[in-house]
Amino acid sequence: MTFEIEVSAVLKDFLSENYNFQPDDNSIQVQKTRKEFKGDFTLVVFPFVKATRKSPEQTALEIGGYLKEKMPVVHSFNIIKGFLNISLQSSYWLGFLDDHAVQPDFGRRQPDSDSRPVLVEFSSPNTNKPLHLGHIRNNLLGESISRILAANGHRVVKVNLVNDRGIHICKSMLAWQKWGNGETPASSGKKGDHLVGDYYVLFEKQYRSQIEDLINRGTDPEQARHQAPLLKEAQEMLIQWEKNDPVVMELWNMMNNWVYEGFNLTYSALGVSFDKIYHESETYLLGKEKVLSAVDSGLLTREEDNSVWVDLTNDGLDRKILLRSDGTSVYITQDIGTAILRHHDFNPSRMLYVVGNEQEYHFRVLELVMKKLGYEWAGKIHHISYGMVELPQGKMKSREGTVVDADNLLQEMFDTARQMSAELGKLGDFEEKEKERIIRTIGLGALKYFILKVDPKKNMLFNPAESIDFNGNTGPFIQYTYARIQSVLAKALEAKNPVPENLNRNLVPHEKEAILVKLVHDYPSVLAEAGEALSPALIANYLYDMAREYNQFYHDFPMLRESDNNKRIFRLKLSRAVAGVIKDGMELLGIEVPPRM
Repeated sequence: MTFEIEVSAVLKDFLSENYNFQPDDNSIQVQKTRKEFKGDFTLVVFPFVKATRKSPEQTALEIGGYLKEKMPVVHSFNIIKGFLNISLQSSYWLGFLDDHAVQPDFGRRQPDSDSRPVLVEFSSPNTNKPLHLGHIRNNLLGESISRILAANGHRVVKVNLVNDRGIHICKSMLAWQKWGNGETPASSGKKGDHLVGDYYVLFEKQYRSQIEDLINRGTDPEQARHQAPLLKEAQEMLIQWEKNDPVVMELWNMMNNWVYEGFNLTYSALGVSFDKIYHESETYLLGKEKVLSAVDSGLLTREEDNSVWVDLTNDGLDRKILLRSDGTSVYITQDIGTAILRHHDFNPSRMLYVVGNEQEYHFRVLELVMKKLGYEWAGKIHHISYGMVELPQGKMKSREGTVVDADNLLQEMFDTARQMSAELGKLGDFEEKEKERIIRTIGLGALKYFILKVDPKKNMLFNPAESIDFNGNTGPFIQYTYARIQSVLAKALEAKNPVPENLNRNLVPHEKEAILVKLVHDYPSVLAEAGEALSPALIANYLYDMAREYNQFYHDFPMLRESDNNKRIFRLKLSRAVAGVIKDGMELLGIEVPPRM
């Protein structure tokens, strides 16, 4: 039983015995004591002063005395206004190390097999270009959030919605049809997603050339953008696609399959997987059906040009188009169909969408439209909004071909890890095959950690070289700390000093050692908070704090050379607990920790 649970039970006894008062669990607030005050845990007493009819300070004094009398683990307490700061005996922390910290499931909650799942959508790529740096942040956030939710006892379903239809897809198809000369991934030596992306860029180049030509001949710039022959051809191709034209469908299937093969290689390299993949081409018709049905029932409006709109002005928004005048769908239409299918497939308790912050309006509209269509569960739709990723040289632009492809970035991370490891002499004693495996682990760990340590809501600047620094708040620093601990434990085993099961609980750790024990103790609450906030950054920065503290401890306190057997045993067991938390926490970030570096 943790101290927080135990003190809650004793507090209830105190209030019942002395004041005939039964507090509810929400009113009992036990939290970690702030650094500027003395204590381990702080109990907020304000919720109980009405029952005691005494001042907060007097109420805290009575509760503190009762706790010290009834709970041997309480060493002392102090009072700051209505806050009771409690300091615990060293035996509590040593018992925690013995009984909890080294358990394989430490910090995790057991899943409730009867609960409804949480559905997490992430990735959602377009099949007209390869995955890029922005997609990497999306995928890493989605995968990590899914793991964190699972560690908090939720059943999680990871889904991907592939944007495989629409005008942007037709642009790549049309460009290949006009200028491809039968080129394939095999004939070009390119990954399929890269090849298709090249034709998307080519379309935009030719399209801009046509716009410029029209403007030079006196056409208004706005009209030129709509009248360019290439765009009209792409729009006609989309209409033919929705009519299932066999020639267009054959081209669409061929190019999409090229892209899927490329995507799968990138997902595998990133360590990302999905439980189910939806395709817009399979969901948009259901969306159209529901929209048209709502028009017939008067919930939605059809304009004179045949377009369909929803009026959200009473909800503080504006009017939103759901079907174009030519009958083709927009994004919101297919999202309606997809949401209905997912609810039918999984009946989730929540549907979480990991999508960039530029789509906040879109998801607000989606929720409101679903409510208008009569779906009570629309309130379970939640947008996990995240900021954009920029590079030192500025923003990326897909149409201009200035994006950083995910595959190219991964290779750059591996190359940088190889170069920095060589300069620091980190892997000189390793065989070539193992060296290459560790280099890839370091490169991936650096990339994932650098992205996930930033609050998802914030924009971020990504610098590959900075992310692979073996010092500071980086993945390699934490990986190296874990490898250092494994080396210590291996040497202890070689010296026939393995970590025993039980500690001498009369030992009084040094203050710096106690700080590290308490950091380990924080892991379950950090994991729970990350699950509530849907923020891997909380775990990432906690792991950095722990790694930093451990390295200070490693330099300040001998282990294998310690002559006091009780101290040596304690430090080895603490090291093992720290390693366990680092490994588990990094796994939740999707990062491997190698036993040697």
